[in-house]
Amino acid sequence: MKYVIFLGDGMADRPLPQKNFKTPLELANKPYIDKLAKLGEVGLVKTVPEGFSPGSDVCNLSVMGYDPVKYYTGRSSIEAVSMGIELKNTDVTYRCNLVTLSNEENFEDKYMVDYSSGEITTAESTELIKSIKQAFDNEEYTFYSGISYRHCLVSANDNKKAILTPPHDITGKPIKDYLPKNADKLLDFIKKSNEVLKNHPINLKRISLGKRPATHCWFWGMGTAPSLPDFKEKNNLKGVVISAVDLVKGIGILGNMVNISVVGATGDIDTNFIGKAQACLKALENNDFVYIHMEAPDECGHRGEADNKIKSIELIDQFVVKTVVEGLKEKGEDYTIMILPDHPTPIEIKTHAPEPIPYLIYSNVKNNCTNSNSYSEQEGVKTQIFIEKGHTLLDRFINYAK
Repeated sequence: MKYVIFLGDGMADRPLPQKNFKTPLELANKPYIDKLAKLGEVGLVKTVPEGFSPGSDVCNLSVMGYDPVKYYTGRSSIEAVSMGIELKNTDVTYRCNLVTLSNEENFEDKYMVDYSSGEITTAESTELIKSIKQAFDNEEYTFYSGISYRHCLVSANDNKKAILTPPHDITGKPIKDYLPKNADKLLDFIKKSNEVLKNHPINLKRISLGKRPATHCWFWGMGTAPSLPDFKEKNNLKGVVISAVDLVKGIGILGNMVNISVVGATGDIDTNFIGKAQACLKALENNDFVYIHMEAPDECGHRGEADNKIKSIELIDQFVVKTVVEGLKEKGEDYTIMILPDHPTPIEIKTHAPEPIPYLIYSNVKNNCTNSNSYSEQEGVKTQIFIEKGHTLLDRFINYAK
């Protein structure tokens, strides 16, 4: 039996007034996924435990069968693992976004224009972080470059009391109420980073091309050194992770899973969808389980792009789910698949939400129809199947066809 989880990050949503109060999952033309929904199990699962924020870190841990209550130590530390950073137990990590703030002269009057600096490329951001490192690295703080706008700061001596806000939560809002608290050094880095970045050749070129510059660093997602049980020992499955983002790669590394990078995988709607599907099929030749993660719906949600979010779901249906399932059929493999987001990223709020999300499980060796007409949030409600503890869904999935 082969097992595949198709994780459409942030794919769930709320009814859109501008779209006749339907969600992107309801509006998307996704015939292949909907066909599987009619033959499988559709339900709702709560991936955010009480008291936790609906971050992709918490939610992907849940979907991969790790209880966040037990294992969560912060987002940035998981990303640091993926970046190859060796962490001491005393280290504290922070996600460092390269962001675009507005140009008001008074710092506290600025607002968050773009949490991603216009989806700045990795090549560009690497050069910017090099300059940030030269300006600010010292015995206590070290900057590390990552992918696109996503980078990391490690502190060797920190009080762990900082209060920080994700930049994607405050798009279009004044920053004055969301600046770091109990973290004077981080606030100082944010302010001084503009001095390094404003006249950098990378930013000057972006401005000349009509693109948004990276004007400041912004810190959030504080974490400490994490650890997870071995995925294979826990589930008796040899597992693979396919993702373009360090967070999901980091979970895979911590679980001793194989990480596969796909050329052209960007973490957005321009990603190499078909390449991910082909990598999945190749990986299943020698492995039992693949977790194929697609960030595009989440990024579209954060930008408030309803049409692009709908399109990203359609691309996942056409180029990823269909390609993998048809490929498994051709190979004569028995398989069980699951399709779900990690959390909603509603267009109306442009950030994550904590409500339960719909899941779909299908196996070619079991007919367990829940009388669903399609795969969506409302269809999940109709079946009245509700998984209260998200980390238990993986066992339900693995044992579905047994």
